[in-house]
Order: sequence, then structure tokens, then C-alpha cells
Amino acid sequence: MSRTLFLLCVQLWLVPTFVQGDGMIEVFKWKQMDFYNRGDGQHSRRPDPSAPVVFPGRYGRERSVRAKREVFTSRDVPERFSARSDFNNGDAAPYIPYNNVPMGVTHFRGRLFLTMPRRRVGIPSTLNFIDMRRDSKQSSPKLYAYPNFELNQFNKSAQNLVSVYRTTVDACQRLWFIDTGMLEYPNNRQQIRRPSIWIVDLKTDRLIKRFDIPESIVETGRGLASLTIDMETAEECGQAYAYIPDLVNSRLYVYNLATDRIWSFAHNYFNFDPVAGDLNIGGQSFRWDDGIFSTTLGAQQPDGSRDVYFHAMASKNEFVVSNRVLQLESNAARSDHGNDFRLLGSRGPKKQSTMHDYDPKTGVIFYAEIQMNGVGCWNTNKPFSEANHGIVTSNEKTMIYPSDLTIDEDGNIWVMTNSMPIFIYSTLDSNVYNFRIWKQNVNEAKRNTVCE
Repeated sequence: MSRTLFLLCVQLWLVPTFVQGDGMIEVFKWKQMDFYNRGDGQHSRRPDPSAPVVFPGRYGRERSVRAKREVFTSRDVPERFSARSDFNNGDAAPYIPYNNVPMGVTHFRGRLFLTMPRRRVGIPSTLNFIDMRRDSKQSSPKLYAYPNFELNQFNKSAQNLVSVYRTTVDACQRLWFIDTGMLEYPNNRQQIRRPSIWIVDLKTDRLIKRFDIPESIVETGRGLASLTIDMETAEECGQAYAYIPDLVNSRLYVYNLATDRIWSFAHNYFNFDPVAGDLNIGGQSFRWDDGIFSTTLGAQQPDGSRDVYFHAMASKNEFVVSNRVLQLESNAARSDHGNDFRLLGSRGPKKQSTMHDYDPKTGVIFYAEIQMNGVGCWNTNKPFSEANHGIVTSNEKTMIYPSDLTIDEDGNIWVMTNSMPIFIYSTLDSNVYNFRIWKQNVNEAKRNTVCE
């Protein structure tokens, strides 16, 4: 063997390799989002600027503090990038196509739920769905407001929806989500309602429960972007717990449906990692400080307990705590949690993640990974190490910023990619496809990866 060939072989051996799985299937794609009911011809859905703010006097100070440190969470639209916010010409426009950026995706029995947080003006409805039986053959279907258009008109009633980031479905056929109660308009952020937990019966499309999160727990809804539902059995629908990460305040809230109480945990593991906050996605370089972002439940143990896996977005680490710890309200008041919260380890370089979800049939956790522009995986039956984290799919052109990942009852993974960093820090090209929904069965997703 020649010296040159030998050196080439050594170099190839030293370069880290990643085994990629069979990928995801593109289901829908949009250049811009559209709705069956845009609210056209009706009065503007923009709030009256002279109307009283429910919690006045706090948000101006918050904006000035954040501007000074020039570090932003994924909730923020920097003021210097707000030229497309359409405040000057959007007063009479309930629908501004450019401003509608989808965030969450959840599938349940033929309906695909999509959320549109109100981060700009001109969003007709924050909670929507696609009727898969009717519109599945369309490549860019319009959205139906859920459960109806009227409930999505926040300025018509104090009981209506304001802004929703992500949803989840429990074993009792109920749709859960957090309404942040906040309009996150650049230069005009308003907390117009208390943040609240909503539970909707998917059999009747009627609201079962709304719980306003008290101010003693959290002042605003800015960091409440997801939740995970924990029930011991599908028959005990009234015994559910909800785990709600707060990415802004680095807290984890636990809501007990049976007692209608909520409590707050604080821990260092909920904070972002300062060396993992520098990101480059979609050609945009920026710095975020999102704390605890996603929780998911592991397998049920012989004693009935389950592990709760969690991570910050601005981090490559994964942590775990028993649900028995979280479900005991008195534990939240402790100043020292001992070894209850544990570090599992690091997923590896550039492996920051938004959402993740555990599949009980395969024992695999699937991650939406933002710097990899794709989906990763880890088999919980294997040690947590970089070598045991696989790549299901990755595409820096078509999968820019996977904002949500959920697994339905049939074992199908659903992923939303929404190009959000380009929307925040630059300008989306409305002539190309910016938003996509992907799907793959869990068994196909883990095939040919280390997660098998």
C-alpha cells in the first residue's frame, strides 16, 4: 500500500460517521399558510391599542432588560427585525399570509391539529386542523379553525383562545394544550389573559376543562410552549397529571387534574447550557437561551412509576426524574432535591433539540434536532451515549427547524418544520416552500440506525 493511500485510509477512519435511517415522508408543504375561514370582510382581529392590559406595567421593563443583554429565546422576535410585522398597514387585515408560521402538529384519527401562535398580527385562528379524509390528497391544504372560528377570536370574549404553541392527545381521547394568553407582537407584547390549561373532548369537540394558571405560579405565559400528560391507566381519566416546562423561567410545573392544583419545581438542570446557545440554522447565526423545553414519559416500571425525560433547547444534555417525585406536591417546596434529578448524558455535537417523544412499542425516544435539521433517536434499552444516538433523517434544505415532533396512537411520528430562524432574523421567500409536515412509522424510522 502506498503512503498516500495509507494516509487516506487513516483519515477516513478518523472521521466520525453517522448511520442515517430510512428518513421521513413529506405529507404536506406550504409556501404560505391559508385558511378556510380567514375572517375576511369582518372587523380587524387586532386588539384595540387603547384597551386595558390585564396585567399592566411589567412588560415594558421586561423588554428593556432583554434588549440590554441581546440574548433571545425562541419566543422573541427582535425589534430590529420587525419590519414585516405590518403594524402600519395591517390594522384592517385579519389575515396577513406572511405572518402565519405554524408551530405544532398532532395527529388523531384522521385529524391533524396545527397551531399558529400569535407572534404577529393577521392570524385568523391559533388552533386549527386538517381533515385528512377530505384534504389528504392536496399538497397544501387550507386549515379549519378548531373547534370553530368563533372560539379563536380572542378579542370577542374573555373565554376565547389567544395563542397556542403545541398540543397533545391523551389515552382518553382528549386534546390538551396551553393557551399562553399572550400576544407576542414585536414592540407591543400584551398578556391579555391568564395563561391556561385547556382540555377538549375529541369525541364531541367540546371543552371539558379550563384551568387558569395563577400568578403565584407564573406571571406570564411566554415560556409555556408544550405539555406532557401522565396517566397510570387509560381508564383513570380523572387522575391525569400534566407536566409543563417553562423555557423562559426555567421551571417545571405539575398540574393535578383530580385535585385541580398546580405546583412549581425549580432545579439547575432546567437551565440552558451557555456553551450550547450559539446556533446556526437556515443560514442564520444567533444566540438563544431557551431553558427546559420538552418532557416525555418513559416505560412503566414494575412499581407503576415512569421516568420523565427532559431537556433544555439550548443544551445537548438529557436529564431524567421519576414521575413519583413530580407528583408529590410537597417535593416542590424542597430546597435540595438530592439525586432525584439525574443527568443521563450528552447527545453529541450540534444535537440541540426542541421536542422529543417516547414510543412505548419500540422503547425509542425520537428527537426533533434543530442544528441537524432533522430527527434523531435513542433506544432507551441501551446506555445513553453519543454512539447510541442515531440519525433518522437530516436535510438542511427541506427540514429547516423541526419545531414539533409527536407520535400518534398508531405509532406514526409527525414532524413540523417551519423555517422559523429565517422568519425571525431574515425574510422568508414566499415563492418557495417554507413549511412542511413529515410522517414516518416508528419501526421504519429506527430501521438502519443504532436505535434498532
